[in-house]
Amino acid sequence: MSGAVLVAVAAAIGNLLQGWDNATIAGAVLYIKREFSLESEPTIEGLIVAMSLIGATCITTCSGGISDWLGRRPMLIISSVLYCVSGLVMLWSPNVYILLLARLLDGFGVGLAVTLVPVYISETAPPEIRGLLNTLPQFTGSIGMFLSYCMVFGMSLSELPNWRLMLGVLSIPSLIYFILTIFFLPESPRWLVSKGRMIEAKKVLQRLRGREDVAGEMALLVEGLGVGGETSIEEYIIGPANEDIEDQDISDDKDQIKLYGPEEGLSWVARPVTGQSTLGIVSRHGSMASQSALGLVDPLVTLFGSVHEKVPETGSMRSALFPHFGSMFSVGGNQARNEEWDDDIVPREGEDYPSDGGGGDSDDNLHSPLISGQTTSLDKDIVPTNHGSLTSLRHGSLMQSTTGEQVGSMGIGGGWQIAWQLSEKVGPDGKKEGGFKRIYLHQEGVPGSRRGSLVSLPGNDAPVDSEYVQAAALVSQPALYASELMKQHPVGPAMIHPAETPKGPSWKDIFEPGVKHALVVGIGIQILQQFSGINGVLYYTPQILEQAGVGVLLSNLGISSSSASLLISGITTLLMLPSIAVAMRLMDIAGRRSLLLSTLPVLIISLLVLVIGSVVKMGNVVHAAISTVSVVLYFCFFVMGFGPIPNILCAEIFPTRVRGICIAMCALTFWICDIIVTYSLPVLLKSVGLAGVFGMYAVVCVISWVFVFLKVPETKGMPLEVITEFFSVGAKQVAAAKNN
Repeated sequence: MSGAVLVAVAAAIGNLLQGWDNATIAGAVLYIKREFSLESEPTIEGLIVAMSLIGATCITTCSGGISDWLGRRPMLIISSVLYCVSGLVMLWSPNVYILLLARLLDGFGVGLAVTLVPVYISETAPPEIRGLLNTLPQFTGSIGMFLSYCMVFGMSLSELPNWRLMLGVLSIPSLIYFILTIFFLPESPRWLVSKGRMIEAKKVLQRLRGREDVAGEMALLVEGLGVGGETSIEEYIIGPANEDIEDQDISDDKDQIKLYGPEEGLSWVARPVTGQSTLGIVSRHGSMASQSALGLVDPLVTLFGSVHEKVPETGSMRSALFPHFGSMFSVGGNQARNEEWDDDIVPREGEDYPSDGGGGDSDDNLHSPLISGQTTSLDKDIVPTNHGSLTSLRHGSLMQSTTGEQVGSMGIGGGWQIAWQLSEKVGPDGKKEGGFKRIYLHQEGVPGSRRGSLVSLPGNDAPVDSEYVQAAALVSQPALYASELMKQHPVGPAMIHPAETPKGPSWKDIFEPGVKHALVVGIGIQILQQFSGINGVLYYTPQILEQAGVGVLLSNLGISSSSASLLISGITTLLMLPSIAVAMRLMDIAGRRSLLLSTLPVLIISLLVLVIGSVVKMGNVVHAAISTVSVVLYFCFFVMGFGPIPNILCAEIFPTRVRGICIAMCALTFWICDIIVTYSLPVLLKSVGLAGVFGMYAVVCVISWVFVFLKVPETKGMPLEVITEFFSVGAKQVAAAKNN
């Protein structure tokens, strides 16, 4: 996975530049107002700092739609160019108006980076380490702030500090970022798939994953292009084909699905549990959490939680059942031609496909679809052809139902499998009817255990020494399935080459129940993050450390007050780095939701201590010590949870087709709230005082904890497409329950 890690590190440099810029302007403005005599014009002074926020807010309104149109990588290139140009203009700046223009350009670059870097990393990272990699922007942003404070502090020690040089240095790291975006960063494979550019997407995935066989993930990306759709949640018991399953809740043999492994003689059966579903159990019985909260916990939260309750301790469903997962079983057949898709991929009429398992090298070009056509019927098994047979399964595995249904299965990360089920039945008019089902499978517990999971059924425990595995299944129609393709009897879904080019995002998609539900979570957590007090604590930190005697110590060393404030800010930023490193480690282990629920109480306590310290009279030394500890704890735990996680969640919970637009809506909320908090702080300090401000922030943190507990699901280790499917299912179930 080194490819994905290096790409994420390179992309996160955009946030390093944002942190660098924020810290630099905080120091440079002290010298700008002296040169331009702005002491009597606080409005202009405020605009110099705020112009970056204004630019970021403006560009965010259109960044999502443009990134869905042009791609993620071009927008990151534009961001690096804006950073570089703004740095050069600030270096020149003959007057305050040119400086304001430069700050506006800089804000455009900041807005693009902050909005799109998390999206880009989420779309390129494997599910197992997506949380770690998406914490990198927070880490690099803090590094940028620390390096900038060190630079500005060093320059401030000179007799005539040059603020133009302070601001202009930004062009050097931004030039490095530009080179990386041009020559190193690939385009997002999910965006490429959404535009039908399959060959490029496959090559990018091979580079990111460090392996040739990426057929499973390619199929997953196609399935992620859908928005909404009817999805059901089912349960399967999976075990060896030669072992008897005695369970009254398991359907008859005619409904079982048989899973073939890549080795001769290795086979498994999957039998659906009838009459129950995960959401049904959630809505009827709930969980301990929802019962204790009087049923206020969103069923979606308990649904996501059920996936993580019984994670296998050793191995995964992929390793247990499909040890050689990979490209789909591919056989000869015909398929409709589509002029708008890559010509090298889409076959001409009557043209056969070579099997992925065949002898030729097809890695440099996607000559065959992941699933190709073959005539099937109820009264015959799979017939080997010249282009594929069961012996070609050394790269993949095939599920075949005893009713003639065929299911190809592949690993997609995080212990999930993607499969398709093709069924044929005779309709009332005597004609054969067919249909596809796309299935996401996830092992619910360690082999032999069906106990303890939210979705496990009471009274159905398998023997302790059983080899059976319980699996949850999200069953839906494939995203881009076209009914006319059924006449060709393809083996899989609407394939990697649907009958029509995927549609772009539309406002109608945003009003899908699952997308609306995700927007409530994304926008809500962005609002709460901004009003949780980080800006107020940052504003108050120099005063706290001054009271602690740091200022006196630095003045005794001959350091001016301006230089001392910069050094104090740099030390504060340095304290954040170890905490962010811990968060990076825990993000994919403890999870996003768990980190939020465990760090928010520390923020509440820290803010309450600051309130008490402001109200209760105590000695200067005691007050300074308590306040300093509270501020340090607040910073450390904020950057472990409420700092990075809102952006991580927002980059994970929206479908591919509307991800850019929805992310832009969340980012716009972020910037608007940032402006409100920044400019309301001085007013609040005058009206309610320091104790009142910190008290308000503490109340917001309490509300945030309740919001996370009730509404924010756990998304660690889950493919993005599975996350959005869960949101769609959960939202529709909630709506149905309200209607009833």
